[in-house]
Amino acid sequence: MTLAYVRTTEAPQLPAPASTAGLWARLRDRFAPTPLSGVAAAVIAIFLAWAVWTIFDWAVLRAVWSAPDREACNAVGAGACWPFVGSKWLQWIYGFYPIEQRWRPNIVFLLGALSLAGLLIPKIPYKGWNALFFFIAYPIFTYVLLLGGFFGLEQVDTEQWGGLLITLIASITGIVASVPLGILLALGRKSEMPVVRLLCTGFIEIVRGVPLVLVLFMAANMFPLFMPPGVNPGKLLLALIGIGLFSAAYMAEVIRGGLQAIPKGQYEASMAVGLSYWRMMLLVVMPQALKIVIPGIVNNFISLFKDTSLVSVIGIFDLFNIVQSGFNDATWASAQTGNTGYFALALIYWAFCFAMSRYSQYIERRLNTGHKR
Repeated sequence: MTLAYVRTTEAPQLPAPASTAGLWARLRDRFAPTPLSGVAAAVIAIFLAWAVWTIFDWAVLRAVWSAPDREACNAVGAGACWPFVGSKWLQWIYGFYPIEQRWRPNIVFLLGALSLAGLLIPKIPYKGWNALFFFIAYPIFTYVLLLGGFFGLEQVDTEQWGGLLITLIASITGIVASVPLGILLALGRKSEMPVVRLLCTGFIEIVRGVPLVLVLFMAANMFPLFMPPGVNPGKLLLALIGIGLFSAAYMAEVIRGGLQAIPKGQYEASMAVGLSYWRMMLLVVMPQALKIVIPGIVNNFISLFKDTSLVSVIGIFDLFNIVQSGFNDATWASAQTGNTGYFALALIYWAFCFAMSRYSQYIERRLNTGHKR
């Protein structure tokens, strides 16, 4: 018996409904799945378009690109005063470092960039030697070369350092010091020895309970009281110590969160195979904990990089302070000088912070931790 209502050939493939296919449908599904979200997306899009156009008009279309002094920047309707940036950018990098001696910071920048690239790029040989150089030899080399007074080099006191040079020194020192100190403090806070646990907990809570500004003031004014008579380490070194201790306290809490996320079975399995406490932490627990808290660690790095601008309160001319000092130059005093300087400064900070954020995302994907959401 033949059933007339049973199809004997495959039905032709029909195109998707117009309401569910195409660019418009994808945009609607992503940004306006409901009427309320569509209104919100439209309002936000209008605001962003207005903001982007306003900034572009001020920074590019109405900007002054070439001028010998402030006169062109004072014209009615003038935008950003980029000649001011062009005349000051070397000072922003080196601060008050002597012009004839700027080859020394240049060598420091070059070696730092090369050694840091060797650490960050995965497939580069001799990574262990590179790490030893960057964390041990490079800081000593930087201090000796920049300060001078040795091997026939002219001495340049730290009071003459400034600009981006100081910002990078302060932030890299805080970042490098915060990780090992933070690990020790986190382990100490979880220690079974009451004295060690009490000391580490007290240090973390005290430092996290005060602002960085206060820590810098205490470092600049109280640390010298503990030094032998006649020993003056300088404000920069004291500020670096304060930044390192401050960032270590926050890093300790981030790492402690990673340690608490490790299942108890990992500890028990490590002890069952005879690993000592330190080998268990080094080989089993700590690698897993650090992978879990990569976003938190990088977030601390980014915050620390921006917070180094606070060293200006104790008279250190970092990048932020050196940019502000340029506003006092009567040659470039105009209505747009301050806005242009702060805008350029924001771009510089954003470039560094964005680079750190993107690299952390690359590390997360490469390690494939399995904790992404």
